[in-house]
Amino acid sequence: MHINMFDLTGKVAIITGCDTGLGQGMAVGLAEAGADVLGIGYADASETQMMIESTGRRFEYINANLIANASKYALTELIDQAAAIMGRVDILINNAGIIRREDLLDFSEENWDDVIAINQKAVVFLSQAVSKYFIKQKSGGKIINIASMLSFQGGVRVISYTASKSAVMGITRALATELSQYNIQVNAIAPGYMATYNTQALRQDVERNKAILDRIPAARWGLPIDMVGPTVFLASAASNYVTGYTLAVDGGWLAR
Repeated sequence: MHINMFDLTGKVAIITGCDTGLGQGMAVGLAEAGADVLGIGYADASETQMMIESTGRRFEYINANLIANASKYALTELIDQAAAIMGRVDILINNAGIIRREDLLDFSEENWDDVIAINQKAVVFLSQAVSKYFIKQKSGGKIINIASMLSFQGGVRVISYTASKSAVMGITRALATELSQYNIQVNAIAPGYMATYNTQALRQDVERNKAILDRIPAARWGLPIDMVGPTVFLASAASNYVTGYTLAVDGGWLAR
């Protein structure tokens, strides 16, 4: 086994939504493995910048709201801008995502369109644009999409989120099938119940928190650091023969 298979030195990673939580954890993990990182998002990412630069790696940021930039042209422009800033690109992590909760019988078209725009459409056209750079560089590349437990399950009051995250699995397979000929590997990670800002209300609800923990064999909520190993693996040469797969990082939730 080559001891440097997980080394990302000299690689450039683009990640959407890296200001906090899982995105921040993955971005810092990539930097610790040697990659320079460019983030895309609309929230302040100064904390992520400080954490990455403390590893000695470079961090750049493009301030962009993916809902406002949901056209194919705008998404392609974001990748063009990122590649121009960094000089090359080797890894794309489609992490940005939103969720809108509303009863099915009242679910609005706006709540459908906004979620699909970021969670599904942006994944496709950011991946399309970055793949053209991978092919031009003749060095292959890695695309990592962020799926969900609701890629496997139905959920309640989240029809657009469930639809989009189910689509992420299919998109991952489709991209992998067409892009393998160019030495581009496409995989997804499906996080389980993670201790982030988005789940704070659930964790503070004593009954819901207990019900969730009782279902998780690992008996704890996941942490951003739990995403680092799978992300570095899928971003590195260690996964060169892995493509089209969705890896659950869920403490055993789906196994129960």
